[in-house]
Amino acid sequence: MSSTPPSRSLLPPGDPALESTRERILRVAFQLFHEQGYHATGVSTILREAGINPGSMYHVFPSKEALLTGVLEYALELLRPAVIAPVEASEADPIGRIFALLAQYRAGMALRGCRLGCPIGNLALEVSDDHAEARALIHRNFENWAAQVKGWLDAAGDRLPDDLDRGQFSRFILTVMEGGLMQARARGDLGPFDDSVAQLRAYVEALQERARVSQRRARRAKSTKRRKPKR
Repeated sequence: MSSTPPSRSLLPPGDPALESTRERILRVAFQLFHEQGYHATGVSTILREAGINPGSMYHVFPSKEALLTGVLEYALELLRPAVIAPVEASEADPIGRIFALLAQYRAGMALRGCRLGCPIGNLALEVSDDHAEARALIHRNFENWAAQVKGWLDAAGDRLPDDLDRGQFSRFILTVMEGGLMQARARGDLGPFDDSVAQLRAYVEALQERARVSQRRARRAKSTKRRKPKR
């Protein structure tokens, strides 16, 4: 997953009256891991920000590594309500949804002054080499994100070429997003992200034109076949 709604926190503020202790820990840890990094975030900081005592946390998560696993599982659940659903509510066109999703990431980066980047992308760089279970969950988060985008590509139907591998293309779009965010963060402005999205948009437009040309040729061939006199 790569949830980046345009606010300081990536998550909706929790209602203490409705949140369980586990949910509050996960929400706070998710935000702190994003803002400070996994290794730099101490358990004491999580306890303070969540307003709980050590016993309450260790009853649910016996170690910081277990909490990391929980956060990544939480991210899988969060993708649709926090990231995908708002895009689908605001944009009906399946191809338009791809660029609305990217615009949502851009808005989050602009609000934070090109800091922080993608929470899952950051964790991929920080912990994947040392935590096999975390690496597998990070991969699942990326695959989950790509699957949502593939659903939109599938919904575009014949507006895209029949021979386009939509699964591969969805992962390419993920690469554009993650790479654009990382470069924008490194440079301190949105130029690299905007350049990446502009090239993606041009490629999508070229794909749509190729689909239209192919359809026109198919119609002409069909029409010619109908008009061809029988011997």
